[in-house]
Amino acid sequence: MKMINVTRGPQNVPAIILGCMRMPALSVKDAAGVIQNAVDLGVNFFDNATCYDKGHAEERFGDAFVQTGIRREDVIIQSKCGICPERGEFDWSKENILSSAEDSLRRMRLDYMDVLLLHRPDLLFEPEEVAEAFDELEKSGKVRWFGVSNVPPMQFELLKKYVRQPLVFDQVQFSLEQSQLIDQTLYMNNLTTERSIDRDNGLLDYCRLNEVTIQAWSPLQYGFFKGCFVDSPEFPELNAVLAEIADKYGVSKTAIAIAWILRHPAKIQAIAGTMNPEHLKDICSAAEVTLTRHEWYRLYLASGKFLP
Repeated sequence: MKMINVTRGPQNVPAIILGCMRMPALSVKDAAGVIQNAVDLGVNFFDNATCYDKGHAEERFGDAFVQTGIRREDVIIQSKCGICPERGEFDWSKENILSSAEDSLRRMRLDYMDVLLLHRPDLLFEPEEVAEAFDELEKSGKVRWFGVSNVPPMQFELLKKYVRQPLVFDQVQFSLEQSQLIDQTLYMNNLTTERSIDRDNGLLDYCRLNEVTIQAWSPLQYGFFKGCFVDSPEFPELNAVLAEIADKYGVSKTAIAIAWILRHPAKIQAIAGTMNPEHLKDICSAAEVTLTRHEWYRLYLASGKFLP
């Protein structure tokens, strides 16, 4: 497994993370098998959220993790708070951050979380309240590191003005097909394509300048949860190039799609959401592939882009 060091954060963590959103569909026994398989593959970093199946994802993970017998110190467990679907709002208030963290710890049967992310921007957030909540969680030993999810640079800067702890992650959507994180830089000042529109205020370069690790969610999806582009008839050219390069390296097209993300010099982590042990093994083979510059650009162009 390819490992990375997070600046001011956890060290020697895998480039591939297991997302647990779909875990409630499994029995506790099967979920324990998924967790054990992930650790055996070197994927000892697990991502969750309070809103995943109304907290049931955290519960299933907690019940399953206990059964594995894996030492707590041998894994990185991350969750996210701030999305409140039952209320139809986002909430970064001190009260909600603290209560959400407590609920996550209870559901996952943990004394502490390694990482807590604020999940999507709260349009009414008070940065002073966030700072107070983070201070309490850090002082009590309940959270070791902090970050955000889907947060643009200026909101990041506003948080940093008040929050003492370094914000070490930003989790955003990124894949070969959903590549808006990198597109605008290529097409800037180009009126011939909407890819020139700045959709995130230069988030990728901001994170690189500030040594923030990006975590890519839905790394195999197209659109907003429309499905997987690998083997989809909607992407014949992309799948042809994926197949050609996959054959060269002796891995699957899925692995090459993940390797494309890992090849970026920003040292991006890819979040795999599969609950299928064989599929995760397949994905993990991406860590053994280093695409050439030519291969990386071929895949980018085959996904529907062009060089201006």
